[in-house]
Amino acid sequence: MNGVFFYGVGIGPGDPDLLTVKAARVIREAKVVVVPRVGKETGSTALAIAGAYIPEKTRIVQQVFPMAYDAMTLQEAWQKNADEITGFLQAGKTVAFLTLGDPMLYSTYIYMHDIIVKQGFQVETVPGISSFCSIAARLGLALGEGDEILSVVPATAGEEVLDKALEFSDNMVLLKASHHYDRLVDSLARAGRLDGAVLVDRCGLPGETIRHDLRNTDKANIGYLSTIIVKKKSARKEGKRL
Repeated sequence: MNGVFFYGVGIGPGDPDLLTVKAARVIREAKVVVVPRVGKETGSTALAIAGAYIPEKTRIVQQVFPMAYDAMTLQEAWQKNADEITGFLQAGKTVAFLTLGDPMLYSTYIYMHDIIVKQGFQVETVPGISSFCSIAARLGLALGEGDEILSVVPATAGEEVLDKALEFSDNMVLLKASHHYDRLVDSLARAGRLDGAVLVDRCGLPGETIRHDLRNTDKANIGYLSTIIVKKKSARKEGKRL
């Protein structure tokens, strides 16, 4: 790596073997590796996945990105973490910021990217395998064939938005399905799409679960790293490896 860079590194959905060759190289060569976590008392999933690629001499910095909806709380956390990162960059240290899945898809890295780009530092993003691509491969589900339309929707989207997306989408990915789970199930039921839905939690990680009966699934058992794939055809029938 020439010069001082801030790298956003996608490390995939959970299986350490799914890191790209470039991701592994960037992590090995960085002077500082930043790993996000949701609270001071919780561990970092990103560190658990990519830890084997980080040399012992590398400085590991764990930053808290709170699970909050208050805009002021989030902005303060983003700015504090960005300030810490720019401090390393100003000292001439290349920084790799690890993020689950792909860095440019609903990722905390996006906020760091925007702040640090505005400050004039060199930034490069290393793409990673998204959770829903890994799930599709795991279950043998095609996300798109021929002229099928695929929509990727966060579970936090409003009910009206979700209903409209279900109308025109052949296949759909619902990310972070633990949010508003009952509302998601109701929308799928109204659209007649429950039979074509499968929920996967912690794909590629310890404790991975696969559920087809969404109506009778207790939302208390659904974690943050959960994704629903909705197929026009039944996901139960099409899947090759269930």
